[in-house]
Amino acid sequence: FIFHQIFSLLMWTIPNTYHYLGSFESTIANYCVVCCSIISVVLYWLRQHLSIMSMSTYARRFGLVAVSGSVYVGAVYLGIQLYGGERKGQQAMLGGEAENKTSYVFDPRRTATFQKIAYSYDDEIAKDEFVMGINLMRRALLYFHATGNVLEVGAGTGRNLGLYPSGSVQKITLTDSSDKMLEKANEKLSGMSSTEKERHTVMVADAGKLPFPDNSYDTIVDTFGLCSFDDPIAVLKELQRVCKPDGKILLLEHGRTKAYTGLSSYLDKHAERHAKNWGCVWNRDIDKIVESSGLTLEKLHNFHFGTTYYMVAKPNR
Repeated sequence: FIFHQIFSLLMWTIPNTYHYLGSFESTIANYCVVCCSIISVVLYWLRQHLSIMSMSTYARRFGLVAVSGSVYVGAVYLGIQLYGGERKGQQAMLGGEAENKTSYVFDPRRTATFQKIAYSYDDEIAKDEFVMGINLMRRALLYFHATGNVLEVGAGTGRNLGLYPSGSVQKITLTDSSDKMLEKANEKLSGMSSTEKERHTVMVADAGKLPFPDNSYDTIVDTFGLCSFDDPIAVLKELQRVCKPDGKILLLEHGRTKAYTGLSSYLDKHAERHAKNWGCVWNRDIDKIVESSGLTLEKLHNFHFGTTYYMVAKPNR
């Protein structure tokens, strides 16, 4: 398995090192190639000169840690390239629209973008979420923290369907501004059990102006929505309004990193292209957005060099 991962990583990073010109991605690609090459040689030497029984504990630990670290770096790199690259059938650059000074970051026409990509979204995003372990994060966030009557905003095609625990969650309302996205969610629901169908409701709604009374929900979920809302601060304030005072607001988001300026520079450089293709502004300052909304954070974990945010919060009342 380890050598398969190394081989796959090499086959991806070598051509991309020369294809992309940005300093960050070239640096990461070269780093992965060098690390994998060194690790492969070390592991091969250990295997040839030391039996499994005589290999020292430190040697085994070195191999495990080194390979795991390289695979992790490679997974982040692959995820950024898969999700950040050109969508099928679309040009990566802005072309004539750039000449008209159209900004997809500040004037994104998000709903129109979501309507257009709805039918291919799952197929295209699946690769990114697989290599970066996003489904495991979704599952953990919902399994450990979602309870009672749940509202999910920015539900899209229903990528969280099937991940909600059956015992602690009684009712789930999925909302999104795109009816085309929700059509895909309904298709998924149609193939689920009658019990699952009964506890789900799907409806079109603006996350910034929810049609629900105050203190309606025990748990509110938003996974990768703050990058796509026109006014994410207003949305978080609205979520606090409809959340019960003792409820939870669960967020799994991506944005700029504070720890690695080179990575944030890469996100800034390609923000326009990414917003055009996906309706997503992937270089937003998530920490600042959450702070400005007044949310009270209970848990915050960062992954993928600080670009992925796993947050458990409660309304500030």
